[in-house]
Amino acid sequence: MKKSWMIAAVAAAMLMSGCSQKEPEVDMTKQAASQETAAPAVTEADHGLSTVAGGEEVSDISTLPEDARMAQIKAIEAEAKKIYFDFDKYNIRPDQEPNVDYDADLFSSDKAKDLTIKIEGNCDEWGTDEYNYALGLKRAKTVRDALAVKGIDNSRMVMVSYGESNPVCTEHTKECWAKNRRVEFELLP
Repeated sequence: MKKSWMIAAVAAAMLMSGCSQKEPEVDMTKQAASQETAAPAVTEADHGLSTVAGGEEVSDISTLPEDARMAQIKAIEAEAKKIYFDFDKYNIRPDQEPNVDYDADLFSSDKAKDLTIKIEGNCDEWGTDEYNYALGLKRAKTVRDALAVKGIDNSRMVMVSYGESNPVCTEHTKECWAKNRRVEFELLP
């Protein structure tokens, strides 16, 4: 009788506990804070340098005012290519290697050389939350290692896994799920 009461109590506790809100799994080797600020208009110049509304070409963004600097960082970030993965895989597909090369060149350019690179691993909705967080982190680590081989300093890179909690597409189709299996980048000052 005592044993059945204990089993019932444990079962009731498990039913009432529920799931907590999902938080991204983070592996940060360097702390960096991102600031969201309004920014002036920025356009891309012909040679990869940006022109801030005023006509002046800028290659060293550390000398810009904070608003213009954040706008420049967002413009560089928008140039980065996403890296897509196959279902349940974390190796870089051959068709995605040019994207990794492009990102390595972008992140080693003069305009981005002083920025921290946040590598964000994402998954589709298949699998458990825990599995997808681990898979997203493996995808981020694979991209970090590929960028390191191409000359990006490990101390400039931090990784985070959003698992399935950051979808870009919410339809229940193979094409949509493929869009969610990705690594994206956020640049931090």
